[in-house]
Order: sequence, then structure tokens, then C-alpha cells
Amino acid sequence: MEIHAKSRSAKSWAAPFFTIWTGQAFSLLGSQLVQFSLIWWLTKTTGSATVLATASLVGLLPQVVLGPFIGALVDRWNRRVIMILADSAIALATLGLAVLFWSGEIQFWHVYLLMFIRSTAGGFHWPAMQASTSLMVPGEHLARVQGLNQMLQGGMNILSAPLGAVLLDVLTVQGILMIDIGTAMLAILPLFFIHVPQPPKREAALQAGEKSSLWQDFQLGLRYVLSWPGLVIIGLMATLINFLLNPAFALTPILVIEHFNGGAMQLAGLESILGIGIVAGGITLGVWGGFRRRILTSLVGLLGIGLGSVLLGVAPAAAYPLALVACFILGFSLPITNGPLFAAIQAVVAPEMQGRVFTLIGSASAAMSPVGLIIAGPVADTFGVQTWYIVGGIVSIAMSVVAYFIPAVMRLEEGRGSPAEITNETPLLPVEPSVSLAEGD
Repeated sequence: MEIHAKSRSAKSWAAPFFTIWTGQAFSLLGSQLVQFSLIWWLTKTTGSATVLATASLVGLLPQVVLGPFIGALVDRWNRRVIMILADSAIALATLGLAVLFWSGEIQFWHVYLLMFIRSTAGGFHWPAMQASTSLMVPGEHLARVQGLNQMLQGGMNILSAPLGAVLLDVLTVQGILMIDIGTAMLAILPLFFIHVPQPPKREAALQAGEKSSLWQDFQLGLRYVLSWPGLVIIGLMATLINFLLNPAFALTPILVIEHFNGGAMQLAGLESILGIGIVAGGITLGVWGGFRRRILTSLVGLLGIGLGSVLLGVAPAAAYPLALVACFILGFSLPITNGPLFAAIQAVVAPEMQGRVFTLIGSASAAMSPVGLIIAGPVADTFGVQTWYIVGGIVSIAMSVVAYFIPAVMRLEEGRGSPAEITNETPLLPVEPSVSLAEGD
């Protein structure tokens, strides 16, 4: 069962979708520049790791804590309006911060507040855009579009930091904030003129006068996910990956300094190669589109992530070039893993449920990152920083292999049926999970 715009011709969907996509790409660049400039300002002003950690936490908490409820709201409201309001809120908050920098009244908590607002608004914008994509893009092109999304993220990783550093030499922080406001306008304006389809079942319910509470919508979304064993397993895999690999990436500066005896240039080299790998993987996915069974493409990508992580962990201190190869493999494998998985969810999850599904999975997986960071430090101090990469890589490889033999995962794209089958009386856990390691596909 696939729910998407199969019948649309290339001309009817490509122009409006990529007009919106291009505006969002410029907005993403502006956001990355702001993130870099504010983090650098906090670092230069305070030199405090606690301040930086607090800023990261403030940016993470809204999406972890509010994410599931945000998803329910995204599925209740008009998604085009949500994106307009989210981008507008970010632009207005950024303008307010620019005024504070200009007036010399800026305080640390002002920056924290902006990061909180940006994170909250972004928590609305991302699921709204992801859920709208499946209604604007024909199903056979979803994986390619996700490949372009991943390529864009990789390109931003390469471009935003050096561009931000150059701009800080010629502009003030408030000048960069104004650039972000300009790029936000490029994202907002097309949305006023381009139709973004809404889930037909949600529109029909509203026309019939049917109403439900936010809590009921949240529970329905939770039951929808938990009644689908394949989606539950994918969510658990994403949570474990975030728990293991996000701390590994956070420990990269320590790996460079303590293991490879390198400095800032060596760290920049690893990050740049990672970004180049992401772009290459995104281009490959955009051209190729992946296997017919999207989940198989994701599992191959996860295998590559595991191999790259293990290779980075076992690279000898004198083999820095080998670490560069490992980072390229990691970067290349990220879009191969994420792109088809997002496309599969977009293709088979009912459109009126996609906001909740994306945010439920995203919130659960993101919540494990702080836990992993807390544990990673002592583990790295005791057993060496390479241990975290090796363990994370081995677990990723094992998950990719085991998941291939789990029918509920491999048949994810067959769907689970209509959300109308889920009621408030449906158990919060599947009664008969169709997961068996003994069955073949």
C-alpha cells in the first residue's frame, strides 16, 4: 500500500515542489550560519564548556519533549500555514536578537531564548515539510528527493562553517543574523503562492464537523506506531544508533587530539571529508534511487555506517589517511541509510498520520543522544575513545544483518492499513507482533 501522488506528471509536481525546496535550502544555509556565529560568539565571549553544553541542551529539549505533541498538531493543522508561521517566528526572533546585538544589550539568556524558539519552530517545520513531500512528489521519486535532501545537508556541513568564519571577519554577528532573515523570506514567499496538498481524510473530517482533542490525536498516533511492528523495530534501531553513534561523532575532537596527535586542521579534515561523503552519497541516491525495496537500501547503508565506524576506531595512530577514508565511508553511507527510510515512511504511512509518526520516532531517538553523551565520557576515559567507535560500528553491522531476516522490517513498505482501524480501545502494544527471526522474506 503506497499513498502518494502517483498520477502526477513530472511537470505538475517538479516545479512547485522544487520552488519550495530551493527556498528552504537557502533558509537552511542562513540557519547554519546563525548557528555557527552564535556558537562562536558564546565560545569567544565565555570560553565555557558549560555555556556551550547549555546552548546545545536548550536547542535539543523542545524537540525531544514537545515533539510527539507537535506531530499531532502538524496532523491537525494546515501544513502550508505551519511552515509559514514557523519560518516567520524564527525570522522575528532572529530580528529581535539582532536588535539586542546592535544596542549592546545582548545577554547569554537572549541567545538561549533564540535557540529555544528556533528549535521549537523547527520542530513544527520539519515534520510539516516531510509530511507534505509525500503528497507533492510521486512515489517513484521519493527516494531521489530524499537523496537530494541528504546531499543538501552534507553540502551545508562543508560550506556553512568556512563561510560563517569568513563572514564573521567582514560582518558583525547582527549582520549574519540579518542574512538569515533574508533567507527566511526566500523560504516563506513561495508558500504564499504554491498549493501544498492536505491529507484528504483530515479535510473530510473537518468538513463533517468531526473533532478530537490533541491528547486523543497523540494517543491515536502512538497506537498507530505501536500497532505496526516493523515501524516499532525501525524506531528502536534509530534510537540505538543515536545512543551509540552521536556520542562517537561528539568525541571526534578527542580522537584527533589524543589518538592521532593532531590539531584543528586534522579535525577540519575529518569533518570536511565526512561532508564530502554525504554529498557523494546524496548524489548517488538521487541518480540511482536505490533498490526497488527501499528498506534494503537503508540496511546496506547501515552496514556501510558500521564498517566506517569500525574502521575509524581501529585506525592506528600513524594512519590518519585511513581515518579520512573511514569518514568518507561514514558520510557516503548516511544518505544511503536515511534517504530511502524517510521515503519508505512517506510512501506507506497514511498522510494524516505522518506528522505524528516522524516526530514520535525523531523524539524517541533524539532523547537517547544526551544519555549516550553522559555514558560516553567515562567509557572513553576508561577504555579509550576508539572503543566507542568500534562498539557502535559492530552494533550497526549486526543490526543491518539481523534486520534483513526480520519479516516485519523487510515488509515495512507493504503498510499496515488505515488509521481508521486504530481506536482508543486499541492496545498500546501490538497483540500479535509479526516478528520472527526464523522466517525468511
